[in-house]
Amino acid sequence: MRKSILITGCSSGIGLDAALTLSARGYHVFATARNDVDVKSLQSKGLSAYHLDLTNSDSIQNTVNLILEETGGTLDYLFNNGAYGQPGALEDLPTQALKAQFETNVFGWHELTKLIIPVMRNQGHGRIIQCSSVLGFVSMAYRGAYNASKYALEGLTDTLRLELKSANIAVILLQPGPINTQFRANALTAFKKCIDDENSVHKVQYQQQVARLSTKKSTAKFTLESTEVTKALIHALESNRPKIRYRITVPTKLFAMFKRILPTRWLDHLLSKG
Repeated sequence: MRKSILITGCSSGIGLDAALTLSARGYHVFATARNDVDVKSLQSKGLSAYHLDLTNSDSIQNTVNLILEETGGTLDYLFNNGAYGQPGALEDLPTQALKAQFETNVFGWHELTKLIIPVMRNQGHGRIIQCSSVLGFVSMAYRGAYNASKYALEGLTDTLRLELKSANIAVILLQPGPINTQFRANALTAFKKCIDDENSVHKVQYQQQVARLSTKKSTAKFTLESTEVTKALIHALESNRPKIRYRITVPTKLFAMFKRILPTRWLDHLLSKG
């Protein structure tokens, strides 16, 4: 019997590559997206696709019900991936924008995961994979909302791993660095919606940020494609002894080491160059 997996954030990038690759690998993939046009696109690719809005409790509950009805009440894996980044200096960030960042990146994941845990507990096994970021353990200027959401995710994930160990449910973190996805384009949209850059003391720095976010593909060194995240995901799903953390891209591996060995001021200096 083929393994089943629910993946969030499948409209493009990491989620889409994971859904297509795992489907081709024989998994029964339940791919979800927030926009109906993306759901239809996923269905046209032969995937079992559902609408899922992580900011809407009814949407989360209804989608889980539909998927469990299709599987007969079981689910082997959950890949929490759907998220976005809200750029902007913290002093310019409306509190409502910070709340919105957490609604999608943290609270929606928590609500969805809470619905899946009893399913995995009852069947006696399961794996929950969380897509975090290098910015889940080091911080960069003008990414405070996203930093905070990923730091929160890492804390929740570490706690969940301890709480579910006896239930034979593995909880695993993926920590990508720079990956070529639609993340920058979505972040630029969020920036324009929430930040008054023209009247900010950070106006000059914002011009640099907008220029960076406006490029279709990242020009940063060591940027990888979504396939590299999928490779780590496959290992997390199929290994008899999966890692607790998968550090993906050179920057993630370097900064994990730097955080352990460098004084904070030195680390701040390095991060300020990003």
